[in-house]
Amino acid sequence: MATKLVDLVYWRSVRWTGVVFTGLVIALASLFQLSAITVLSHLCLGIMCVNFLLRLYYKLLELLRCNPGVHPFQSHLDYDKTLTDKDTVMLVEEVVLLVAFAVTEIKRLLFIDCMIDSIKFVVLLYLLTYVGVLTSGLTLIIAAVIVVFSLPLLYKKQQVRIRKIVRAVKAFVKKIKTMCLNLYSSVRPSSAPAAAPKPAAAPAAKQKAKSK
Repeated sequence: MATKLVDLVYWRSVRWTGVVFTGLVIALASLFQLSAITVLSHLCLGIMCVNFLLRLYYKLLELLRCNPGVHPFQSHLDYDKTLTDKDTVMLVEEVVLLVAFAVTEIKRLLFIDCMIDSIKFVVLLYLLTYVGVLTSGLTLIIAAVIVVFSLPLLYKKQQVRIRKIVRAVKAFVKKIKTMCLNLYSSVRPSSAPAAAPKPAAAPAAKQKAKSK
């Protein structure tokens, strides 16, 4: 599944990626005017109408002796994707672990286990209040889908230029950091000079004893 998602995102199969991307954007944009149930029902009806017409076409070819009775979707019907007991247990364990991790993290942030992390969470929630006023969650989802399908393709096409820009930004950040460190070291007060060590009196006492 992860490999198929990567193939879709990186446009390795232009036809399937175009179909999935266009379908997602149209379906999400339709949710602005219609409910999710209506959009899902119309989407399924559209797919079934196309498949039904294609099935009738193959059936007509079979009646005209032009087709040896091959089902147009036989490969999809024969594809076995049933989960075994081991796969089901692994999937349930992963879901339970993710839910437990999310609950633990939210509890840790809400009850101030770490002051710095909780402050970051408060700042994030405060920024999300402004985001909620300016836009809706559906708009953010559509923008996220467009970004996910666009950025890998853009990076693939402009890989050399993007790497140059990243290197320039890193060099600029490093230069600014070095300047700040130099400025801090010049402004910081120097430590007080250490007191000169007192001469030891033991050798002088030994010399007096020898003279006597």
